[in-house]
Amino acid sequence: MKIAVVGATGMVGEIMLKVLEERKFPISELLLVASERSVGKKLNFKGESHEVIGLEVAVNAKPDIALFSAGGEASLSWAPKFAEAGTIVIDNSSAWRMEASKKLIVPEINGEELTAKDKIIANPNCSTIQMVMVLAPLHKEYGIKRLIISTYQSITGTGIKAVKQLEQESKDKDVDAAYPHQIHKNALPHCDVFLENNYTKEEMKLVHETHKILNDTSIAITATAVRIPVIGGHSESVNIEFEKEFKVEQIKEILHNAEGVEVQDDPENNLYPMPINAEGNDAVFVGRVRRDTSHPNALNLWIVADNLRKGAATNTIQIAEYLIAKSLVGKN
Repeated sequence: MKIAVVGATGMVGEIMLKVLEERKFPISELLLVASERSVGKKLNFKGESHEVIGLEVAVNAKPDIALFSAGGEASLSWAPKFAEAGTIVIDNSSAWRMEASKKLIVPEINGEELTAKDKIIANPNCSTIQMVMVLAPLHKEYGIKRLIISTYQSITGTGIKAVKQLEQESKDKDVDAAYPHQIHKNALPHCDVFLENNYTKEEMKLVHETHKILNDTSIAITATAVRIPVIGGHSESVNIEFEKEFKVEQIKEILHNAEGVEVQDDPENNLYPMPINAEGNDAVFVGRVRRDTSHPNALNLWIVADNLRKGAATNTIQIAEYLIAKSLVGKN
């Protein structure tokens, strides 16, 4: 496969290169692509130096697959150009997620929706991916009626500027702020921009993307997204109201058998998911599995995952692997 990584110099692009190497992805030619200001920069992959090229050059090279993590504007402008050249684009931005003609894919859940006709495929939001990995098998068994979600999200979801802000604040240095307030020793109930309904864009992504991935708009969903001074990953407290009765032991058994999900649930021994342990892992961790004592058909869960890996880079690459495994992509 001739593979292009678009946005190769960014935080997610860097992780994409690491995951491609770790998973021994079949690459005959690798194109590292970024904006004009990064063209000519050298990046290493498998011990070899690769020069960053521009988008126009990359389109003309006609890669088989382009893994996009260059932001929404770049995706809207360039993904169609790659697609017209015969390239399958897997996009990590929010640009195409809610387009009716585009598939929103988590391979373990709805990979079977993909066909050879899909030339632009959307990767869901990081906080959505880890949540639906846990919800999908439970929804299939019990039917989810309502979700109440609170997220505690890593600053890496904002980007390198946020990481630098935390570092500078922790050392009492002058700050080039990514956030409207201090993030060090703080929690900001403000992920992405506020919308007219007073929810943030991040909170509404959890609503709309969950509906699309689970193919069920009847689920009532409300969310509050909070940014916290953590590097390793996103955490989520999720309250689920089911249509059917359940037993907690059955819930745990279903999650134990769910692909890509790891149960960490032993409160007596202080075992539960934490972002410090999730960092660098591709699994979605779930714990604190317990019945909601205020409602007969409700359950509480705590879900944690590395937002740069399964929440972004790894899921994107898993989509590409699925396309290859199902012979949905060929060499140009």
